[in-house]
Amino acid sequence: MEQIYNPYLPLTEYVPDGEPHVFEGRVYIYGSHDKSEGTAYCEQDYVTWSAPVDNLKDWRYEGVIYRKNQDPSNADGRMQLWAPDVTKGPDGRYYLYYCFSFYPEIGVAVSDSPAGPFEFYGHVKYPDNLHGGATLREYMPFDPAVLTDDDGRVYLYYGFAPACEKEMKFPEPGEEELAAMSPEQRAGYEKIRKIQFGENGMVAELEADMLTTKGEPHVSIPGGHHTEGTGFEGHGFFEASSIRKINGKYYFVYSSHKSHELCYAVSDRPDKGFAYGGIIVSNGDVGLNGRKAPVNVLGNNHGGIEKIGEDYYIFYHRQTNGTEFSRQGCAEKIQIMPDGSIAQVEITSCGLNGGPLKAGGIYPAAIACHITCPETMDFIDYNNPSVRRQTRIVQRQNQPYIAAVADGSVLGYKYFEGTGVSGILLEMRGAFKGKVLVSKDEEGKDLIGEKTVAVECKDWQVFQIPCDVSLSGCAVYFRFSGEGECEMKSFGFVN
Repeated sequence: MEQIYNPYLPLTEYVPDGEPHVFEGRVYIYGSHDKSEGTAYCEQDYVTWSAPVDNLKDWRYEGVIYRKNQDPSNADGRMQLWAPDVTKGPDGRYYLYYCFSFYPEIGVAVSDSPAGPFEFYGHVKYPDNLHGGATLREYMPFDPAVLTDDDGRVYLYYGFAPACEKEMKFPEPGEEELAAMSPEQRAGYEKIRKIQFGENGMVAELEADMLTTKGEPHVSIPGGHHTEGTGFEGHGFFEASSIRKINGKYYFVYSSHKSHELCYAVSDRPDKGFAYGGIIVSNGDVGLNGRKAPVNVLGNNHGGIEKIGEDYYIFYHRQTNGTEFSRQGCAEKIQIMPDGSIAQVEITSCGLNGGPLKAGGIYPAAIACHITCPETMDFIDYNNPSVRRQTRIVQRQNQPYIAAVADGSVLGYKYFEGTGVSGILLEMRGAFKGKVLVSKDEEGKDLIGEKTVAVECKDWQVFQIPCDVSLSGCAVYFRFSGEGECEMKSFGFVN
């Protein structure tokens, strides 16, 4: 039985900031490219994966589509390619929009195929009669999103408004790095240092050349300190612009200043009149049904909506490895109501599967959608050493697993369907003595099994917890209590 779970790409792949687009009968994912145990955002070149619209369980690697040194502004490859977007232009070609490491410039590459490869095309610029046709550098050109409307008009969205609830530190280059910069690169770093808190989401219409603005960009979404009296209070624009036209209306998806949540705004126009709609997803389920405590480590978020077949989905990402530098793409089905509203959706392990996973066989522990422990924080602070000690997903020697499982750790998986489950299997290693409770709820009240275990091994060992249960769209949670610490590689069902 073919199945898929979150993350929807292989567990050793790290493509965050995922923008899904359906082109030529396939859905393509365009995102940045992290790596396992990364030490900076987006350290690798752009790749894309695709799947047929009628089978979201069959993802295909399309390879590297654009290298960071293809842009003349980054010929030495010093800067990282951050979140991109792609659109099919009026001429039928595919245009990739991207930015580098806070460098104030939006690059454009072009391809005849949605699968690439893309070739450098130019930088977004003003018309000759405005600023002398200079490259667009104002209002922080960052996280570009692009829409080719039904009438062939093209709109570019971008912006960055430093988060109010998350400590933002600009990575200061060292003396040697500064000395190696070109004058243009140095000017870019100097400019970003001077950016004030409280910027906004911006929009500009582009000419048919896909490079030249038709005029001065203007505010589309308020951010930072500009939200008072706008309806965006508490959920102002931070970053991660994404745009779609759905049922004749324009949906702007963005990361709010809370950083872990993707919100949306709606307008009848592509470039003005956006009204706050609500939260679509939080990578810690914060806000879902009034929840305040996160069900997973919080971190930045970026993604987009896409209609695939007859259904709509939100793509987002999660954090691993105790940093924001090893992020993985996830997705959930959403409902767009007759009035155009979107209710917040919960994060799950079954994601694009089209329903619950089978309660049978073995699953990677790293597909957990709930990972908490006593040190799980309800705010984002990756400078806090506890983030790198808490229960978390890691990858070592090409093997993903959950590390630092200890007293108070809770691992949850949603959802499963199946009858006649007579046992639960846990594959663990480490040094832990205590009890494991298996339940259908995160509080551990609806028990389906429990066992006292003694994990005393350097190599992976399988432990079986007896039970007698049938699961009907149920979650499965593992709650640990005891002494010591272990790691968990997989879990499974005995039928």
